Amino acid sequence: MTPNLKDRVALVTGASRGIGYFTALELAKAGAHVIACARTVGGLEELDDAIKAVGGSATLVPFDLADMAAIDKLGGAIHERWGKLDILVANAGVLGTISPIGHVEAKVFEKVMTINVTATWRLIRSVEPLLVKSDAGRALIVSSGAAHKCKPFWGPYSASKAAVEALARTWAHETQRLPLRILSVDPGPTRTAMRAQAMPGEDPATVPHPSEVAAALMPLLGPDQTETGKLFIVREKKIVDYRLPD
Repeated sequence: MTPNLKDRVALVTGASRGIGYFTALELAKAGAHVIACARTVGGLEELDDAIKAVGGSATLVPFDLADMAAIDKLGGAIHERWGKLDILVANAGVLGTISPIGHVEAKVFEKVMTINVTATWRLIRSVEPLLVKSDAGRALIVSSGAAHKCKPFWGPYSASKAAVEALARTWAHETQRLPLRILSVDPGPTRTAMRAQAMPGEDPATVPHPSEVAAALMPLLGPDQTETGKLFIVREKKIVDYRLPD
């Protein structure tokens, strides 16, 4: 069930397309003011039009997550304008290349780690003081089944998503006595540009549309969701515990 998010402020990264775009749109439909971040200005402008069409409001922030100083400034700007942040959806990420670990170029590996891991940490650091000012701060850190499956040729991406989940779990443990609730999300195979890059021969109609994933995430973003430090599996619509190796 979609929560009522009237007067809530939500930050979504990777909002110009895919899961980020449709999550931002659903948040706006639910009444939240959406701070939409992405590199692609055209995609953000399309999102803004879609949000206005449903009676919502958004602030567009076009920048590259590799710009760490910009991430720091984002937190300051949110503080100056709203004084808090209620929702974070850290969705932005890159795939890198599908190839044997020994064949991955250094610049490719470094980009995957910069965007998927370092930028996520920097974002957490920038907005945590704002999230704890909310009476019910909620954060979703988008991960992947690749974090656990570690299939051949997916090394950089798998490693980055495992690291992202470690960050999210640690952050959740550090804040468990606060109203802030933090979950990792495994969206499963989704009809996105990244999926097409990874699986070029796949019929896109055989995997769920990102709007379906966005709809499944909405119940996690309201005050009634109280789990933290766990993993939400979209395909199963279930929150699961992490476990240590047997």
